[in-house]
Amino acid sequence: MNEAGQGGKLKTSIAPMLSVRNGARAVEFYRSAFGAVELFRLDDDTGAVVARLAVDGAEFWVADESPEHFNFSPETLGGGSVRMVMVVDDPDAAFERAIHAGAKVVWPVHDEYGWRLGRAVDPFGHHWEIGKPIE
Repeated sequence: MNEAGQGGKLKTSIAPMLSVRNGARAVEFYRSAFGAVELFRLDDDTGAVVARLAVDGAEFWVADESPEHFNFSPETLGGGSVRMVMVVDDPDAAFERAIHAGAKVVWPVHDEYGWRLGRAVDPFGHHWEIGKPIE
């Protein structure tokens, strides 16, 4: 799919970049947990990874932390300041897939405030709220 909008102008998008320890393992986790596909990947000689991933077209990046560039993982910081919200057709199935892949339950999927939503933390310290609005 072309990222340019009408008239060849680049379409604005926002895609988070998750800093992690062990980027190669993180890419494999996101593939297993969310069905992510790799759109771009760069591995350096030290084993560090920068990867552009997508889950059903929703893009995000994963990169090994690099303190020299002020990029720290939640593991280094003792927690994160951002939660990822992933809206899916079947939150229960998506949540279970993530847990089966190694995420930990923060709170299970349930109905609240007009949403069917659960929260999990991945093995790298990033929190994911997985759900959908209730119709």
